[in-house]
Amino acid sequence: MLKDKVCIVTGAASGIGLAICEKLVEEQCKVVMIDVNEELLKEQSLRHQSLYVVADLALRKDCKNVVDFAIEKFGRVDILVNVAGLQSIHPIEDFPEDTWEYMLDVMLTAPFLLTKYCWPHMKAQNWGRIIHLNSIHGLVASEFKSAYITAKHGLTGLTKVTALEGGPFGITVNSICPAYVKTPLVDKQIAKQAELHGISENEVISKIMLAKASIKKLIEVDDIAETVKFLCSDSASMITGTTITIDGGWTAA
Repeated sequence: MLKDKVCIVTGAASGIGLAICEKLVEEQCKVVMIDVNEELLKEQSLRHQSLYVVADLALRKDCKNVVDFAIEKFGRVDILVNVAGLQSIHPIEDFPEDTWEYMLDVMLTAPFLLTKYCWPHMKAQNWGRIIHLNSIHGLVASEFKSAYITAKHGLTGLTKVTALEGGPFGITVNSICPAYVKTPLVDKQIAKQAELHGISENEVISKIMLAKASIKKLIEVDDIAETVKFLCSDSASMITGTTITIDGGWTAA
């Protein structure tokens, strides 16, 4: 069903992005892997026989280069999956201004730019799938994450407005909003939260990360990848403008 679709996946060298690439390769898609970590990206792209572009998505020119590369190599782009992100935990009065700007550039401005640059190609072929790896924090808030939550709430708005604009042209746009996923990025966050709150890492998982969830375990990356595969399929052609929560019941109450 997805055979030969041209896919751009950011944050592709590890974690959720890598799991999504692996799933799309299984579906015989032509995947262009994007990451800032050149060494790891080269290794993973070779392993999956995919093309890659090293890019700092905080830079507008790098965002444009990503789409230009896919068009040059394949003449089209069908699927865009925006995964790249980072975490930083600070009280608002101590939040470094340069960190704030960089996080918004990577997690909100870059998805906007990549969407903008892919849009005319998807519109011309009357088919496209844009999926943002959002977060439960695109819907609710937690303390000490002002930049992250601002970016993710913005991504929720971007999802909705582009879904409205894309509908007449066969372009669907959706956000996946997971709670905490078992990734290297979350491992670092656990350590930072432990330091910030003065508790053990096990207590961070049980008392902070899983406190509001009814299913008491971290999400697996394959859960996200399977959802991406579904949203790319023809079975999901009428699903657009949504925020699909994978949160173990966090927002049920």
